[in-house]
Amino acid sequence: MRKPFIDNIRWCTVIIVLIYHVFYIYNSVGVLGGIGGFTAIQYQDSFLYFVYPWFMALLFLIAGISSRYALSQPSYKTFMKDKTIKLLVPSTLGLFVFHFITGYMNIKIGGGLSQIPSALLYPISVLSGVGPLWFIQTLYIFSLLLVLIRKLDSKDLLYNFFKKCNILVLILMCIPVYAASQVLNMPVITTYRFGIYFFVYLLGYFVFSHDEVQIILSRYAVPLLIVSLLMGISYTLYFFGSNYSDASVLQHIYTNLYLWFAILAILGCGKAFFDKSSKFSNYMTRSSFGIYIVHYTITLLLCYFLKTYAKLPIVMIYGIAIAGVLVLSPVVFELLRRIPLIRFLLFGIKKK
Repeated sequence: MRKPFIDNIRWCTVIIVLIYHVFYIYNSVGVLGGIGGFTAIQYQDSFLYFVYPWFMALLFLIAGISSRYALSQPSYKTFMKDKTIKLLVPSTLGLFVFHFITGYMNIKIGGGLSQIPSALLYPISVLSGVGPLWFIQTLYIFSLLLVLIRKLDSKDLLYNFFKKCNILVLILMCIPVYAASQVLNMPVITTYRFGIYFFVYLLGYFVFSHDEVQIILSRYAVPLLIVSLLMGISYTLYFFGSNYSDASVLQHIYTNLYLWFAILAILGCGKAFFDKSSKFSNYMTRSSFGIYIVHYTITLLLCYFLKTYAKLPIVMIYGIAIAGVLVLSPVVFELLRRIPLIRFLLFGIKKK
């Protein structure tokens, strides 16, 4: 079962991720992994603050909803086989055929090429090339845990319990969301936030996959959107200049309140205004996963060469980088998915 607005939210969020990584690579607020900004204070970095709290949590929640629909028909064995091919293979074997380029660039930007023996450069580049694949790796683990939970809850009691949630209950879920943000966080590598990401994944599966819940959110779409926009602006102003990926920011109560209202608003607006399909949206629905997989390597290469070699105004560098990643990512995906072995290792596509 597919719902157009769920697919539309997913691929639109992937586009936000592509744009985010351009700003991230050039960030000047101390977030690790970039190549550095152009000035000490960059007001364009406000985009990072505005989207970072919620966009990956939203993708996990959407994945939870999709998992509910996927498990409505096939067996657990079929579900896990599909997840192994679609998630585990690209996030592991794909490192050897494509993402080692990301690892190589990370080493080069960090100034470590001269310190690594040539015989070890490729394997170290492979290990250093995970990048945004952390999302796919984490999602695979969550899929395994979901199967276990489903077996324990064989009568679907949890799912049925949340069927009649009203808007107040949905808003008050920000409390357990905040609590989840405090646990199971990896030190230093703050992208691996297992507590909150697994919790919103389960909320997607047990709560937001209900038609009744989606309809309720659509009724309050505009008020939720206004509140979340105001929260996003005030959040950005409050934390601007801080490392937005630091635990002290990510675990702050206001960060999680903003995260939750943004997710509710996006789901509500999606159901109310974007529950329809077009040729372009159908293409993006089919291709956004592959675009996500290849985009970061393209973004890193583009941003590095533009900053290192292009003598252009900063605005033009950002513009070329954003346009480049939005155009080249689908092009590279379309080229690579036509190569038999590569398309399996990189995207989990078994046949054309």
